[in-house]
Amino acid sequence: MSDDVRKVVRKRYGERAKSGDCGCSSSRSCCGGVRSTSEAIGYSADELRAIPKGADLGLGCGNPTALASLREGDVVLDLGSGAGIDCFLAAEKVGPTGRAIGVDMTAEMVERARENARREGVTNVEFRLGEIEHLPVADASVDVIISNCVVNLSPDKPQVFREAYRVLKRGGRMFLSDIVLRKELPRTVRNSIEAYVGCVAGASLQTEYLAAIRAAGFDDVEIVKETTAEASSGSRSTAPTFVLDGQEVAPADLGLTPEAAVDFAGCVASVTVKAAKRT
Repeated sequence: MSDDVRKVVRKRYGERAKSGDCGCSSSRSCCGGVRSTSEAIGYSADELRAIPKGADLGLGCGNPTALASLREGDVVLDLGSGAGIDCFLAAEKVGPTGRAIGVDMTAEMVERARENARREGVTNVEFRLGEIEHLPVADASVDVIISNCVVNLSPDKPQVFREAYRVLKRGGRMFLSDIVLRKELPRTVRNSIEAYVGCVAGASLQTEYLAAIRAAGFDDVEIVKETTAEASSGSRSTAPTFVLDGQEVAPADLGLTPEAAVDFAGCVASVTVKAAKRT
């Protein structure tokens, strides 16, 4: 991510933290509200009731904690923790002897998450300001890493995975819900800041994403859940619209013809990936 793009992403998510608006989702609009968006991507009604008010901004594309098999006493690290939804769910699962740590590069998000924890009296979570390419976390100190629709925003995903490997303990596990590509995006989309902030233009090809995890040293790399993004409406004669950064975007805004827009919908997939650090 260039400095200019990083500034745009930080600014947009800082505004999101202040306003509470919902954000990108791989396949659904936020028009039905944050809760309905979160339920659509895998959170249960019970989970959404259990988290502090204001912790869910509708920014995810999955529910990594649902598949992580967290245990009492685990130390969990959330890459790009936002307002804290996944950290709070993890904290409940690991109990008072465990800990959930969130790292986010947006100061407003970190402060919102900390305030959520203070208000609800959740003491086994902490939120740290930092970039996921340079984690403010000690070597071999974490049992489980989770992340929700964040790694796709990084321009240096191999470095993210190397850092994840560094901070995991031997035998540690990683569960990432993220956006990947099944084929290359049209250049106009990849060059769009709006699409980047909306969790599309920064995504990697699925094969490259998985290869980068393996190259960092991880074993047992596997996709455990996958959903292909679909356009909200339209056909080859009537262009669909897409939800990017919580906003409906017409294909023309991305330089796409109606026909190309339908093809574009099949480019993008939401996946949950698991991996392990054996040694």
